Amino acid sequence: MQRLIIALMSGLIFGAGLVISEMVNPIKVQNFLDPFGNWDASLAFVMGGAVAVTLFTSRFIMKRKTPIFADRFYMAAKTSIDGRLVLGASLFGIGWGLSGYCPGPGIINALINPAEAIVFLPALIIGGWVGQRYSA
Repeated sequence: MQRLIIALMSGLIFGAGLVISEMVNPIKVQNFLDPFGNWDASLAFVMGGAVAVTLFTSRFIMKRKTPIFADRFYMAAKTSIDGRLVLGASLFGIGWGLSGYCPGPGIINALINPAEAIVFLPALIIGGWVGQRYSA
């Protein structure tokens, strides 16, 4: 039960950060991804903050034998770049650029503005299913 409460609190904090940074606003995201048009560089500070926190904390976290709230660390087994990774990243990026949503903000925006997310959520579910089915 403790893990579920911590997962819920972590998700709420993450979601609040997405709302505060306006990552749930697809126009803001699309403007960030359009450096030759109506570019909005403000999300670079959001990403920079996330990268800085990760760089600072990851070396201390990875010195532990196990995470605080899990039995083990879950690390990627593959570390090489292959065609499947490039294809998946490209499809993710194209979908993100076209819709202005990545999964976290898209789900949050479905709660804030369900009419706008009515196409995104089924596409997310179908994409996840296709990826899982063909990634083995």
